[in-house]
Amino acid sequence: MLRSLYSGISGMRGFQTKLDVIGNNIANVNTVGFKSGRVMFKDILSQTISGITAPEEGVRGGVNAKQVGLGVTLGSIDTVHTPGSAMTTNVVTDLRIDGDGFFAVNANDDQETPYLTRAGNFTLDALGFLVTSDGMYVQASDETGGGNIFINPEEVTAFSIGQDGSINAIGADGTSEPTGQAIAVVKVVNPAALEKVGGNLYRLNANANPDGEFELGTAASAEFGTGAIVSGQLEMSNVDLTNEFSEMIVAQRGFQANSRIITTSDEVLQEVVNLKR
Repeated sequence: MLRSLYSGISGMRGFQTKLDVIGNNIANVNTVGFKSGRVMFKDILSQTISGITAPEEGVRGGVNAKQVGLGVTLGSIDTVHTPGSAMTTNVVTDLRIDGDGFFAVNANDDQETPYLTRAGNFTLDALGFLVTSDGMYVQASDETGGGNIFINPEEVTAFSIGQDGSINAIGADGTSEPTGQAIAVVKVVNPAALEKVGGNLYRLNANANPDGEFELGTAASAEFGTGAIVSGQLEMSNVDLTNEFSEMIVAQRGFQANSRIITTSDEVLQEVVNLKR
């Protein structure tokens, strides 16, 4: 069989995956805190028809190897962690990290390793806990005792959130008093390695941080190296529609070109079969 037939098949499979990733990016163009993906390709091992010949001075020159490529395969599907645009909402519990870092959230008190997220559309539940749209608890920094962020609704009627994530209660006279809690921010060395688990959440692993360890730090800390928390704003998706549509056209043309390779290879094989006639 012709090598080009299998090369064309591998190309179609690769561009189909690229279209899948582009479709997911476009679908999440308005998803809070979403990070777009990209597909990178690499060539498959080439078949060597003849090897190299080393040159011999005064006798003969060197001869290059003859190799035929066997197609393409996926090199990686990367998550691009560039910052998304800011949307002002003026809602106190809407938070955006202006820089590196992730919010830490837990589904329950028994969960040892929190999920990470860049989506800061939090709310207060009826008991006074700061939660995500799915009801997960937002975590406090270790420096302020850790645990779930709790604002006692019987004692605090209004509050503000500082750039370091600290929560301050606002009294009737307008004075501000610290509650002793600060929203945690987790620094990730290799964010592209985080595992997406759905619901705007990521799972930490050993390739994202050394040994998978983490620290619930404080935002805007020079020692911790994370960005500041901005209250009243949300980080939107970093999907660039112009770039996605351009990549979609390229992927579509690549898919068509590889399908043409298969068609041409089939025509060549048909001619070989017809030689007997």
